[in-house]
Amino acid sequence: MSEEKQTTLEINDSNKGIIYNNEKNNEKKGKRTLKDYEQDMGERGIYNTKNRLNNLTGREWNFFLNSVMETDFAQNHEEFELWKYLQDSVIKTRYPSSGKESYGHNLRKIHPSPKPPQLMRDIIAFFTKSGGWILDPFMGVGGTLIGASLLPDRNAVGIEIEEKYIEVFKETCARNGLKQQTTFCADSRKILEIDDLKNKTFDLILTDPPYANMLSRKRTGGDRKDKGAFTSDERDLGNITYDKFMPELGGIIKDNTSLLKNKGYLVIFCKDMQPTKENHNLLHADIINEICKIPYIYFKGYKIWYDKTINLYPYGYPFSYVSNQLHQFILIFRKEI
Repeated sequence: MSEEKQTTLEINDSNKGIIYNNEKNNEKKGKRTLKDYEQDMGERGIYNTKNRLNNLTGREWNFFLNSVMETDFAQNHEEFELWKYLQDSVIKTRYPSSGKESYGHNLRKIHPSPKPPQLMRDIIAFFTKSGGWILDPFMGVGGTLIGASLLPDRNAVGIEIEEKYIEVFKETCARNGLKQQTTFCADSRKILEIDDLKNKTFDLILTDPPYANMLSRKRTGGDRKDKGAFTSDERDLGNITYDKFMPELGGIIKDNTSLLKNKGYLVIFCKDMQPTKENHNLLHADIINEICKIPYIYFKGYKIWYDKTINLYPYGYPFSYVSNQLHQFILIFRKEI
């Protein structure tokens, strides 16, 4: 290979993932095409050094883009590294609730809806490169932050209004030997007043907000286990009515995305409420409409997460159809200035 074409590839063994450091001794004269930036990574496929989003080859990237995604978590590091399990747009999981791979679920279940760190890890791995910064303005017990800690060289910041949830996150990290990411006990409405954050730029915002007073509503049918509210704090979005909730969420997301880099992604989890005669309660559609009011934030699509740990109940039996909503929407937005 000539000096003009010489390219160096740096492998970070501690990561066991791939970090690329591409250098050209001399730039090729004339206009270059994307093919000029390609590197053959063997069975992983072709990696293009123009990739500024993640460390994936074209083959690995393609798995994540399929419109149907049905999978369990990677069974080993090699499988995760090759993204073989990312096949469809429906993510079907049954994550462990005990043992080492539960990452402190016995502690984190104090929160009404803790997210599996493995799922958050996979999302972070797709939407960030090594060294990337992730923000979760509704961190709860830290599923997003733990997911970042499961990846080498990722940094995360979480904001949570309830101190006890932050303490659970810290205890989980201590017990599992995980990197303790940065946390702030604060109201996410005031993120721009936090001195350490107001001038910071993030690569990804990944979050699961409380959705109005959904959890505090009285439950009926087969599932009579009331989960109760997230907190008793009147500032909590989980303690306000739906009509007030949507503009409040829009304002918070607007301030948070002001810290998101151009071409960075915003990923939000949500679950629809049961429809009523008065309202379709398609929460994901209302959220999309609200967030798309924010300048430079564009909706890019969604993935569906099917959580197989949720029990089925015979709602409506024997009179009428009532859906078991076992899935959540993963809404994907991009900042484009």
